[in-house]
Amino acid sequence: MATTPARSFLQVAATEEAAPPLRVVQIEGLVILKIIKHCKDHSPSLVTGQLLGLDVGSVLEVTNCFPFPMREEDEEIEADGANYQLEMMRCLREVNVDNNTVGWYQSTLLGSFQTVELIETFMNYQENIRRCVCIIYDPSRSDQGVLALKALKLSDSFMELYRSNNFTGEKLREKNLSWVDIFEEIPIKVSNSALISAFMTELEPDTPVTQCDYDRLQLSTSSLMERNTEFLIECMDDLSLEQQKVLLGLHLFCVLF
Repeated sequence: MATTPARSFLQVAATEEAAPPLRVVQIEGLVILKIIKHCKDHSPSLVTGQLLGLDVGSVLEVTNCFPFPMREEDEEIEADGANYQLEMMRCLREVNVDNNTVGWYQSTLLGSFQTVELIETFMNYQENIRRCVCIIYDPSRSDQGVLALKALKLSDSFMELYRSNNFTGEKLREKNLSWVDIFEEIPIKVSNSALISAFMTELEPDTPVTQCDYDRLQLSTSSLMERNTEFLIECMDDLSLEQQKVLLGLHLFCVLF
C-alpha cells in the first residue's frame, strides 16, 4: 500500500491576505508523463506521490513530482515515509528545483477515489497549505483511449462543515450540500517550455501534407518546365473559347424556346 502523505513534511504557506480563487492547474508535460508511468507501472495497486510547484495568483503551477515508496501501514514506517519526503525535497532544493508542496497525486481504479481517507488527507494538507490539489489518474480508463486525469479540491462549504464536525441532515440542507458538492474539479492546462516544444516538433515524422518534392525545382528541368507552362496556357485559352461557345449556345436556346 502507498504511504499516506504525512503532516510533518508540510511547510506553512498560508498568509493573512485573501488569495484569489483557484481557476486553473497548470501542469508541465513531463510531470504528467511521470505520473502516468508511476501509476501504470504499479497498476492495479494504488500509488501516491508528491506534487511540487508554485502558487501564482489564480493559477497553481505544478512543475515537478516524485513518487512515495510502497509501504505497509505502520507508525514507524509512516515516520520513515515522512523522512523520505523531507529528504527528497531537500535534495531538490539543493539542485535549484521547485520544492514547494502544492498537493499530491494518486491513482484510482474505475473512478473509486471518493473516500473518507481522501477527505482527511485534504484536511491535513489544508491546515498548513491554503491551496492544494489532488491529481487523480485512472489507468483503467486510460487504456480505453481516454486521458483520465483530473485535479480536485475540497469545496469551501464542505470544509467549513467538516471542521465544525456537524453532519446532521439539517446542516446539510441548510448548506444545500450533497455528495456531488464535496469535491470541486479544477480545469487542467498542460504547459511545455519552448525548448521542449521545439524538440517535440523535431520528433514528429513528416506527413504527406508537409513533404515537399524539391527535385522539381532543380535548374536542369527549367527548360521543360517553361515549355509545359506554355502548353498549359494554350490549353487554358482553348478551354476559355469552348466555354464561351457553350454559354452562347445556351443563351440562343433560351431565346428561341
